[in-house]
Amino acid sequence: MVVLDGAVRESMLFAATWFLIGGVDDLGVDLCFFVDRLRHWQAPRRWVSDLPERAVPALFAIFVPAWREEAVIGAMLAATTSRFGDSGYRVYVGVYPNDPATIEAAQGFAERDPRIRVIVGPRDGPTTKADCLNILWAALERDDAAAERPTEAIVIHDAEDVVHPAELRVFDALLQSYAVVQVPVLPLIRSGSLVSGHYADEFAYAHGMQQPVRAMLGAPLPLAGTGCAIRTDVLGEIAVERGGAPFDASCLTEDYELGLHVAGRGGGVCFARIWDPHDRSLVAVRAYFPETFQTAIRQKARWMTGIALAGWDRIGWGLPGAFADHWMRMRDRRALISVVVLGVAYGAILLWVAVATAHWLSGVPDTGQHIAGWLCWTTTLLLGWRVAVRIVCTTSAYGWREGCWSVPRVLVANLIALLATPLALRRYALFLRGDSPVWDKTVHAFPDIDTLG
Repeated sequence: MVVLDGAVRESMLFAATWFLIGGVDDLGVDLCFFVDRLRHWQAPRRWVSDLPERAVPALFAIFVPAWREEAVIGAMLAATTSRFGDSGYRVYVGVYPNDPATIEAAQGFAERDPRIRVIVGPRDGPTTKADCLNILWAALERDDAAAERPTEAIVIHDAEDVVHPAELRVFDALLQSYAVVQVPVLPLIRSGSLVSGHYADEFAYAHGMQQPVRAMLGAPLPLAGTGCAIRTDVLGEIAVERGGAPFDASCLTEDYELGLHVAGRGGGVCFARIWDPHDRSLVAVRAYFPETFQTAIRQKARWMTGIALAGWDRIGWGLPGAFADHWMRMRDRRALISVVVLGVAYGAILLWVAVATAHWLSGVPDTGQHIAGWLCWTTTLLLGWRVAVRIVCTTSAYGWREGCWSVPRVLVANLIALLATPLALRRYALFLRGDSPVWDKTVHAFPDIDTLG
């Protein structure tokens, strides 16, 4: 019994200590956010109508890489062209020769709209999203070489995205001052799905607080892989550096690394939270995320592998003395440590219940103090603060009902992270062995946009 008491004490001490460290880390971000809000508490919201408008708007190329997206690509293209209207843009859909269903669905729509181009890559899929983007880049270069008016920026979207009608207007205004502009991502919540809902909670915090804090501190901003616009002259310079292909085809999370790379080259990256005065909506990308545990685990494992493991290897840390950059990269890479701490914490709780039961049945008193009182109270307060912030962020983006549901979804998010970790480590081991990364496809669905407003 003494050994078990010691195991309970040490595991609780380990978990509580790391919860304290992580809680203080999160609290630092929250305090930066609230201090900045207090400094600018009288500043009004930024509206699309307040942005400078060019006499001749930029010409955009919308890149949509697609692998086995026959179920959504037609609806996405129809919604995109309808919402963007007559703005200056062309849509490039990247497909693979061994994916005839997606080719047929995309070409069926392209035949009715000359602004849609379907680009069939030279290699069978899946490769990587970055590789598909490079195929689209090559097609754009060929088109621009013969065009009277060159494309000024590309916009990256996924095949399941619902674009905002004012998105190109925002990009057109801000790309005059920045190399890259990212708008927020607002995951759509399926009714009754705790799994899809946990994405809403995470993005509400990441794109409602964490990204604005990164921008406020001057730290490089990673991209979300969708809803981002990049000037073609910047991509062209990167392409020259990389032998003609601006996107790194060997990267699992090209969006994350590209944002940091552009910032490292001296290009400005803007995270734009701007509202549309017509319906008072946030200009953001909306899309369904995975709704089952299996698909969410696979996606979370890809993010862990690409950012916390392979990304650490590939891009390292920031410049010496760049405290904010180091801090934010550390936060990006703490996922695996957090999962270990979660696993120990849940194990400690189960062990404590078992040991307490054994003490009760045997009549042997438990005289060991598991953790110091101040540590217990401090971590409890930090946990309460963390849940409160989660509720506030989700409520701000989705309303109070979803804010309340964000509390039980904490357990769902923790379980997904725990189960994704072994898969992430296995993928990273294969990556170290030299295996080529491939697109880890999940099944997508497109919403009824009439219900979104």
